[in-house]
Amino acid sequence: MQLQIRNLRKAYGATIALDGVSFTASAPQFVCLLGPSGCGKTTLLRMIAGLAQPDGGELRLGTQDLTLVPARRRGFGIVFQSYSLFPNMTVAQNIGYGLRIRGDAPERIKARVGILLDMIRLPQLADRYPWQLSGGQQQRVALARALAPEPKLLLLDEPLSALDAKVRTELRTEIRSLQQQLGILTLMVTHDQEEALTLADRIVCMRQGAIAQAGTPEELYSRPTNRFVADFMGLSNMIAPEIVRRLAPHLLDGDAPEADRIACVRPEDIRLDASGTGARIQQVQFLGNLSRLRVDWPGGELIVEETGYTQLRPGMEVGVAFKADRCAWVSAS
Repeated sequence: MQLQIRNLRKAYGATIALDGVSFTASAPQFVCLLGPSGCGKTTLLRMIAGLAQPDGGELRLGTQDLTLVPARRRGFGIVFQSYSLFPNMTVAQNIGYGLRIRGDAPERIKARVGILLDMIRLPQLADRYPWQLSGGQQQRVALARALAPEPKLLLLDEPLSALDAKVRTELRTEIRSLQQQLGILTLMVTHDQEEALTLADRIVCMRQGAIAQAGTPEELYSRPTNRFVADFMGLSNMIAPEIVRRLAPHLLDGDAPEADRIACVRPEDIRLDASGTGARIQQVQFLGNLSRLRVDWPGGELIVEETGYTQLRPGMEVGVAFKADRCAWVSAS
């Protein structure tokens, strides 16, 4: 089953929410719609769900024109940031709600609920109410409720943003595992690049109602095509061509960059040599799994990351080396 989006447009008065968005996605892909607040990612998800109508463009699932199908008949599962569980229903009743509305037989509902309770690892909590659950448990139940009717498409609108960091990390692993087991096409809205890198088969990075770049997590991180994506997908060092020619000519790899291009070098792709010269360490931050250093270099400030604990200290003079094969030339604008 393939979701096809072609030149989708939406405006709210003078504000352009979507400006000609186009991409395709197929089961069993996990696609993350990534971008800052106001970039149009939630508007796009709501259009796919049928909760908002486009001003123009095409939206199809297989051969079906979704713009002609009301939300209740699209057969999609949706999980929102707020858990939206029914407080007067037990966990089992919440999960089975969509099946009861559809008119499934009680035996079928009971069997399906049992399967999903096992999948989300909460079979012992079937008779509890939402207020008796933790935030992570409530979101697991919301996910199971969305999956109960066996939807054609699963839509997730920042489902983890209300959870604390540890629970968020655990739950995104579980969501990915569950999605892979079911093989369901999934689209998730997030503003968290680490979340997108962890979960997605493909990332659609959005800016100001348009797609800045779409591709695999590796492509967007290692080979961004523009400065916005390079900055949004993690820390990066942007080095102007004239600085590269003077201080790190090997990054050119024999080719002069096109006009309006700038070198993007990730912090982990820079090596500091304690026996070298030419740069000075300004700051060292120990972050547990890595150390982040700010280095004063003739070409400007560099951010460098080293695995684990570093022996380097502020004030030390060091040499700087770049991994040429990890340099990406991106649009400067």
